[in-house]
Amino acid sequence: MACLLEAPLRISVLSEVTATSRHYVDRLFDPDPQKVLQGVIDMKNAVIGNNKQKANLIVLGAVPRLLYLLQQSSSSLELRTECAVVLGSLAMGTENNIKSLVDCHIIPALLQGLLCPDLIFIEACLRCLRTVFISPVTPVQLLYTDPTVIPHLMSLLSRSQRTQEYITQIFSHCCKTPEHQTVLFNHGAIQNIAPLLISPSYKVRMQALKCFSVLAYENTQVSMTLVNVLVDGELLSQVFVRMMQRDQPIEMQLTAAKCLTYMCRAGAIRTDDSCVVLKTLPCLVRMCSKEHLLEERVEGAETLAYLMEPDVELQRIASTTDHLVAMLADYFKYPSSVSAITDIKRLDHDLKHAHELRQAAFKLYASLGSNDEDIRKKITETENMMDRIVSGLSESSIKVRLAAVRCLHSLSRSVQQLRTSFHDHAVWKPLMKLLQNAPDEVLVMASSTLCNLLLEFSPSKEPILESGVIELLCTLTQSDSPALRVNGIWALMNMAFQADQKVKVEIVRCLGTEQLFRLLSDPDSNVLMKTLGLLRNLLSTRPHIDQIMSSHGKQILQAVTLILEAEHSVEVKEQTLCILANIADGNTAKEILMTNDDILQKIKYYMGHSNVKLQLAATFCISNLIWNEEDVQAVVSSDCSPKGQHSSGSQERQDKLREMGFVDILHKLTQASDPNLCDRAKTAMQQYLA
Repeated sequence: MACLLEAPLRISVLSEVTATSRHYVDRLFDPDPQKVLQGVIDMKNAVIGNNKQKANLIVLGAVPRLLYLLQQSSSSLELRTECAVVLGSLAMGTENNIKSLVDCHIIPALLQGLLCPDLIFIEACLRCLRTVFISPVTPVQLLYTDPTVIPHLMSLLSRSQRTQEYITQIFSHCCKTPEHQTVLFNHGAIQNIAPLLISPSYKVRMQALKCFSVLAYENTQVSMTLVNVLVDGELLSQVFVRMMQRDQPIEMQLTAAKCLTYMCRAGAIRTDDSCVVLKTLPCLVRMCSKEHLLEERVEGAETLAYLMEPDVELQRIASTTDHLVAMLADYFKYPSSVSAITDIKRLDHDLKHAHELRQAAFKLYASLGSNDEDIRKKITETENMMDRIVSGLSESSIKVRLAAVRCLHSLSRSVQQLRTSFHDHAVWKPLMKLLQNAPDEVLVMASSTLCNLLLEFSPSKEPILESGVIELLCTLTQSDSPALRVNGIWALMNMAFQADQKVKVEIVRCLGTEQLFRLLSDPDSNVLMKTLGLLRNLLSTRPHIDQIMSSHGKQILQAVTLILEAEHSVEVKEQTLCILANIADGNTAKEILMTNDDILQKIKYYMGHSNVKLQLAATFCISNLIWNEEDVQAVVSSDCSPKGQHSSGSQERQDKLREMGFVDILHKLTQASDPNLCDRAKTAMQQYLA
């Protein structure tokens, strides 16, 4: 029986609510304009702070009618203004409310309303537009659809403090792409908004400042212009410095610091400028202290990480400012059981967002430790740091996982940390787990870290090899993402360096010759370079060279020929010639080269090339070819340089090379201006004289 009663009960309550709301909507259609106006005013009072009432009115079709009344020239200005106010109130409800308003084309209607000369109506329209545009569900592109809108908004900036506040807030929320920055810049955003930084209204100053932060972000043109702007006779950068003073509100200090950070990163302000070193950096470090709110600490840390990311000197200064490295450790302990937060709402908010603190700390540690060995040591010695990174790699938040792996990648650049902390905490295990199933952004950073863990001096290399990583890396080389292909092949290259034959055979087997040669024709030059590096590492030590050339020699020489014939950089061709030098150092492999006249002609061509690097690499090929297989092995170093003693080379090879004109070229090269090339040619010539 209870089940039968429940449905009618719900319907009757809903009917009552809908009936009340229906009364408000019906009054909008009254033929008496005065009654319509009173109806809109009553509706305004009914919806304030009442989300249920707002939702009901939207469902019952109040929005199209309000928009109709707002756009009618026959409507009184008072009625049109009240309609804009009610629409603004409806927009302050849920995201679904905003979606409904946007679907009813509220934005074009309000933008049209801005053409009216009445200031109070304009302000009401702008207030509503502001509320709609600051919602994450509103497509910001709607502001840029009509090219006349931005210049008109610029012209309205001078009308009142309210128009200044609302318009700058709209701009700062709707400037999301470089194209948006360009549109605003071209329509005079800088000269129109700069004077607002000294407005008597704090809200106007703050919104203008936010505008400059989004305009300058990663934008050299804007930043270079800002650096020369004067506001009431004072340079804009100095205005920002004043806004960072401790007596200013935190929001203002932070946003001003962001403006100067973005100008610095865009190259408009030097990293050693006093406004960066003595003002911006200390301000951002100050924001990281525990006395600030969670969002302030997050924004401070992330902005500081961005500021010093490319500059080792700023990293060193920051690492010794206010015990920053130790201060960041508090980000992982928040909120603590003895938290000073007495506001339950704030505590609930912070518990939900505590992961953002961890993410920010990892980002800042990654930036701090990206270059300096002493800073990396200081970070890893911070309490439980490696354990925190390992925990971060398996957090539920994808952003925390990404930040943790960034931090790990930064620390993995240290030989000392690879040999100690990384080994002690077996970080390769969670890293391998992360590589099994993650978005591309995380995969790129995780695979990049793995490349470092596979370097020859890393104790993690052996256990990683045993974990079956080769197959995983070979899969990465087939990715659509060039960054993942590079990292997959890079890791295999590191793995193949001075590896046992068993490992090399497994790499070739797992990668497959088809994929290897596909990578040698990859459009991305980084992929090509790393693939050549892998091939070069596979073709090292005579037994390995001979074994690989006996099974894959034909395809390898085909690929080499194509690269040497195509339009490639000097670095690519040098690496390719070094592979030939390695092949020429094999016993049976050098005979494969000797029977390929096409390859020999290419070596000859590059011996006479205008680039010394290519001449040197080609000369190494010939030097190794005229070595006798009975001789002591000519070990090829990283610069292709063979080392070791030799006796006379094979007469047959020497004769063929002489006939092809190599001796004449070598003789000319003994007079080369480059000392390395000259020495290499002389050494090769001695083979013939011995």
